[in-house]
Amino acid sequence: MKIVFLDANTLGEDIDYTPFEELGEVIRYPFSSSGEVPRRSAEADVLVVNKVLINENTIGAAKNLKLVCVTATGTNNLDKAYLEKRGIQWRNVAGYSTESVAQHTFALLFYLLEGLRYYDDYVKEGHYVNDRIFTHFGQTFHELRGMTWGILGLGAIGRRVADIAGMFGARVIYYSASGAPAQEGYCQVDFDTLLKESDILSVHAPLNRYTEGIMDLAAFRKMKPSAIFLNLGRGPIVREADLAQALNDGEIQAAGLDVLCSEPMAPDSPFFSVEDKSRLLITPHIAWAAVEARQRLMKIIAGQIREFFKR
Repeated sequence: MKIVFLDANTLGEDIDYTPFEELGEVIRYPFSSSGEVPRRSAEADVLVVNKVLINENTIGAAKNLKLVCVTATGTNNLDKAYLEKRGIQWRNVAGYSTESVAQHTFALLFYLLEGLRYYDDYVKEGHYVNDRIFTHFGQTFHELRGMTWGILGLGAIGRRVADIAGMFGARVIYYSASGAPAQEGYCQVDFDTLLKESDILSVHAPLNRYTEGIMDLAAFRKMKPSAIFLNLGRGPIVREADLAQALNDGEIQAAGLDVLCSEPMAPDSPFFSVEDKSRLLITPHIAWAAVEARQRLMKIIAGQIREFFKR
């Protein structure tokens, strides 16, 4: 069996490929353009991809191909109708990053909530040396206990965030954009209530016709001026120019993002126009990528290949 990884670097360079090497020959390409895929996939029995487009143009010549494994939950890069026509199976992975994304959600929150950038700079720039008192109140912050934490998208990650927020003493509410029935043990509200009552609002929803662009300027204007907004779902759920304007206009206090509409970040991103950079924290789509999450992901993929070939 020939297993070809077309964009292996999207998984990091610290991955153990032993489980795959036990199944067959493993070929790894750091990245693959659409033009390179036809040649690189020509002899593959299995393709392992993250963002590479899989369609007739890219795998039309892959005569041995039997299985495509996506190292993510989303499968927008697959032409499923074409794969079905060819009798090629596909697999994706869900649930591997729940703990990692939930953890990163709180990392973003506390960085913004407690003004950690300000305090870190204050100390490292020498201002704390010979200060008149033992503490410094340059930026005040509040306890999470007693706040209302709103969640858009109560899947596995949303529920994990809700449970942790509850442990901190926050009141948790959520909104389902798709209109799914209320989940037992969680407080479902309408969208306006979510916006108006949330001190923290975190997004953990998939991108679909219900969520695309849902967080626009009208939505931000309904939020509290003291609210912190976090997006760990998908970039296009947010209208980025509207969020930049909302931050500049003081409609909300701060925003933490791990996903953007264009990844890598576009050179003309509206977020470069945010005047007070301390109110905006952006990480480069790393919430899913704890070492343990990536190891879990690869173990699942190897298991899928083994099961498919009954080895």
